[in-house]
Amino acid sequence: MFPNRKATAALGALTLAGALFAAAAPAQAATKPAPKGDGAVAICKRLPQTEKRLSAAITRLNGDATVPGSIARMEQRVDNAKSAGHTEIEKYLSDRLAYRKSLLPNLQSRQTDLKSVATWCGAHGHGTAAGQ
Repeated sequence: MFPNRKATAALGALTLAGALFAAAAPAQAATKPAPKGDGAVAICKRLPQTEKRLSAAITRLNGDATVPGSIARMEQRVDNAKSAGHTEIEKYLSDRLAYRKSLLPNLQSRQTDLKSVATWCGAHGHGTAAGQ
């Protein structure tokens, strides 16, 4: 007839531990020091890999309907859903298509920015020009 005392005690201990952890988390976040620099050396070090990832993403988005992740493939899926009369699926895929289309100019802008970063890195001795 009585509730399980061990389970009740364990639940109480977990609740107390959760409350203590929640109170300690903001204090730990406040003690982290502010950054001392802009991370230029690390950015220059990662530059070739960053350029490869951006280039691959742009190539994928610009691919034809046979390329998974491409805008053309998503357009084909939207058309297929529309022709099948699946209006909810069409709306969902249309929203994903809109996001994917908005992503392309952003990535292209980043790619342009990385070219100037590569020039800066080479001029300041933090690595060579892009892709080397």
